[in-house]
Amino acid sequence: MTQQRATADDVARLANVSSKTVSRVFTQRELVAPETAERVLAAAKRLRFRPNALARGLRRGGRTRTVGLMIGELGNPFYYKVASGIEKHLNEHGYGLILATTDDTEEGEARTADTLLSHRIDALLLVPVASDQSYLEGERQLGTPVVAVDRPARNLVADAVVLANRAGVEEATRRLVAHGHRRIAYVCNPASVYSQQERVAGYRAALSAAGIPAQGAWELLEDDMSVPSERLVGALLDRAEPPTAIVAGNNRMTIGALRALRARGDDRTALVGFDDFDTADLMGVSVVSYDPVALGRASAELALERIQDPTAFSRQIDMPTWIIERGTGERPVIGSVAP
Repeated sequence: MTQQRATADDVARLANVSSKTVSRVFTQRELVAPETAERVLAAAKRLRFRPNALARGLRRGGRTRTVGLMIGELGNPFYYKVASGIEKHLNEHGYGLILATTDDTEEGEARTADTLLSHRIDALLLVPVASDQSYLEGERQLGTPVVAVDRPARNLVADAVVLANRAGVEEATRRLVAHGHRRIAYVCNPASVYSQQERVAGYRAALSAAGIPAQGAWELLEDDMSVPSERLVGALLDRAEPPTAIVAGNNRMTIGALRALRARGDDRTALVGFDDFDTADLMGVSVVSYDPVALGRASAELALERIQDPTAFSRQIDMPTWIIERGTGERPVIGSVAP
């Protein structure tokens, strides 16, 4: 059973002011004494009151028929393809989409969530970035469904749609081993997110199954997004004993690896990237692929199901991945390579 949303009148009573004063605090704060505004904002926070920026005239409990989506940044093809799948499915069912970006930062996530929820969206979909999404529990209790996309939410009961990350990288690494590689590097940035942790686990599992000792020295797990991926991969390639094969954890790292290899005239090091991208086929890049549009549609479908039945048990959907062989991942190891 969900709680009833607080109204401006509820805030006014708690702050001991008029409803008109509450309205002014959220629309013309400069007309309200600072002490009074502070009291109103404290009352609003305590009651989890949010001014309805999209439809102030809706009756209490009404629907806006809009869904919010929080993604990392629009420059990443993964995000806009997922968003495309979400929007198409929502439109087919008479819902609109409000899209906002978090810049892949914890601060951006909290700020964006607050903005979207102020529009009284009927459901919130997000690609989690922060280490803790428990701040959304109050909204969930008020009846706003939350669906995590690509990564499960942390410390929050929420539905999730994710990729078969571990299985995809395990299969890619297993194939590299089959081509004779033993010095296989895994490179990713960011590394602390769920999807990368799962992919690293798949990489390690494949090496273990092949009897290859733990290769922590070949794991390049970076979280500083400002460091160019080409530089990170280049540092590996410039070692006295460089890897003979590389598994790149996302499309950004794959492109960085391609640049680093080209800069060194290296056409021998094998490369498999996670995430397909538009020119990968033209460049002959082998990838772990999946359907990002289908991932988006599944996320939107789950959100609509939860809007209709907010009491149903939460669940996680794993979307399949598969290997596309185009050449770079099929390069055999040349010469004798020690583990």
